[in-house]
Parts: sequence; structure tokens; C-alpha cells
Amino acid sequence: MLYHFSENPHIITFSPRPSKTSAKPVVWAIDQEHSIYYYFPRDCPRVIYWKADYTNENDKNQFFFGSSADKIITVESRWLERIRQTKLYVYSFSADSFEMFDENAGYYVSDQEVSPTKVEPVGILLEKLLSESIELRFTPDLYPIRDMVISSTLGFSIIRFGNAISASKS
Repeated sequence: MLYHFSENPHIITFSPRPSKTSAKPVVWAIDQEHSIYYYFPRDCPRVIYWKADYTNENDKNQFFFGSSADKIITVESRWLERIRQTKLYVYSFSADSFEMFDENAGYYVSDQEVSPTKVEPVGILLEKLLSESIELRFTPDLYPIRDMVISSTLGFSIIRFGNAISASKS
């Protein structure tokens, strides 16, 4: 199964749309392993990083000091209340018409219209996040952690960063 997350519970059919990262219009979906990255309001910027097979000991010690988690999701503090209030829905798809787009991120795409097999509420987002084997962090400014993660040996995913506000700019 593949998934799509939305604040709209009434989508009947997903039609391919143009995208900055795909040469053709597509429908996007995410696999189960990476679905936790989407337990957030759509526009919420976040930096996700984890201990990859290629992560060196120095980076493990620096980024995970004092943590027993293998994956950390960092979000701007200003999004906390929106995370608390957002009602999010998960659409399930059969993987038949999808192909892998980015294995690191768990992205799949389809160039066909896709109808979900079911839609259901995700539930209380903070509870869902905290029930996973991750550490959730909040910070006033995502820029420093993003810059550090990009220059590290960690595995990472950075989502909706265009919506981040630098504390030095505000």
C-alpha cells in the first residue's frame, strides 16, 4: 500500500499534476516507512534526519547526543499550535500504477488518475508522532539545523523548507 496525506477528506480521484521535481504531471504517494514524515500540516517545514549506514561516529555523537532515537524530526516552534489543531486524513492506494521516484524519501509517482481504496483520519498528530520511534524537536529557527544536517554524513529529508522563517530575519 501507498499513502497520500491531506487536510481535505473529500478527494474522490487524484489526477496527475505538474511538479517542480518531475518532468511530467504525476500523482504523488509515500510508502509506509516514510509516512510519519507527513503527520504534519501540509505547509509545515521540517528537517528529518537519521543514522544511516554511512553516517560516521562523529555525526552520530553530535546530532544524537543524549537521545536513544535513531531518527529526529525538527519543526519550527511556531507550528506547534497548528499541528495540535490540524485534522489530517490518510488516503490509501494500491501500488499497481505507481513507480518508485525516490527511494531515500519513499516517494512513488503515477502518471495516471488514481482512486483511493480508503480514506481515514490520522488522529491526533502529536500522539501519532510520539507513538513512533522518533524524537520530535521544536526550534525557533530551522536554518541552523538544516545547514548542519546537509553538511553531515546523516541521512536526511527536508520538507517544505520554503515555508521556514529564519529567526534572524523575523
